[in-house]
Amino acid sequence: MKSDIVLSGVGGQGILSIASIIGLAAIENGLYLKQSEVHGMSQRGGDVQSHLRLSDKPVISDLIPHGKADLIISVEPMESLRYLPWLASDGWLVTNSTPYINIPDYPPVEEILDQIRKIRNHKIIDADLIAKNVGSARSGNMVILGAASPFIEIPFSSLENAVKSFFGRKGQEIVNLNIKALQAGRDQKA
Repeated sequence: MKSDIVLSGVGGQGILSIASIIGLAAIENGLYLKQSEVHGMSQRGGDVQSHLRLSDKPVISDLIPHGKADLIISVEPMESLRYLPWLASDGWLVTNSTPYINIPDYPPVEEILDQIRKIRNHKIIDADLIAKNVGSARSGNMVILGAASPFIEIPFSSLENAVKSFFGRKGQEIVNLNIKALQAGRDQKA
């Protein structure tokens, strides 16, 4: 088993939380992992990306070569396009349809979504709306993770356990909301 995942979004959208949860789930399953992350800006609005490499054998490098990512998980549609050079020809792109407009000349959203639709294996969902509908507008990242979960070679129950562990210190209500968001994302069809 080997899985190379690129995570993308902007600061404040929970990209690094997604990486931590996948990492915890990987460890539960005895997998090796390497992670590399780049913060465009530490405050909200700067681009953030992370390379996450999972394997049942030791992983040498933490960086994914161009054209080798099995999955791009993006919480922001324009940011998903930025990392397309990393996507393998048979890889999947899972992205939020709701933009985080952080620049004055942000392209029309429909043009961005049209570019994403040209990718053979793509899944576009309105994670922000789904998160609001489950009762936690701040859980869009968990919705996206749930939507991407069928393409991650880790049991869904391990992702749920990782969410419980990661958010446990914030109380059971927060854990329950994030599990609900994760499941709502999982229920979205490609």
